[in-house]
Amino acid sequence: MELRSVEELMDLLYACRGERPPAGPGGGPGDPHGHALRTAALLRRRRPADKELQVAGLVSPVGRLLWPGDPAARTADAVRPLLGARVARLVRRQAHPGAWVHDDDLASLRQADDEARTADFDAGVLEDWRTVLELTAARNSRLGAVD
Repeated sequence: MELRSVEELMDLLYACRGERPPAGPGGGPGDPHGHALRTAALLRRRRPADKELQVAGLVSPVGRLLWPGDPAARTADAVRPLLGARVARLVRRQAHPGAWVHDDDLASLRQADDEARTADFDAGVLEDWRTVLELTAARNSRLGAVD
């Protein structure tokens, strides 16, 4: 599945509310929707100018809703046409152990992801991120037209 609009992405992100995390040890956050909001909010605080990094933290849970296989790869494939290659690369590589050791962006994403599992703060609501998603999609669309 390829996401073609921010509205489609928002629908998927809203659908993550109430999703159960995978079973087993380290099965993930208790609330994927809240975890994604906290991850994106932490990244917004630490790297306010890097909207693509923030969006990568926000969209990570949608892969579980798409089709069987690796959720990170599914998410990356789905968001690439809409949000661009960098967001897709960050989402895909975030799940790979050690991939973030020599990559500051991945290290920041991984740190925020880990911290969001135990952090307890009001990260706002998904609608707060619509404009950031629209700006990222518009920027990617302009860049795609040039490439």
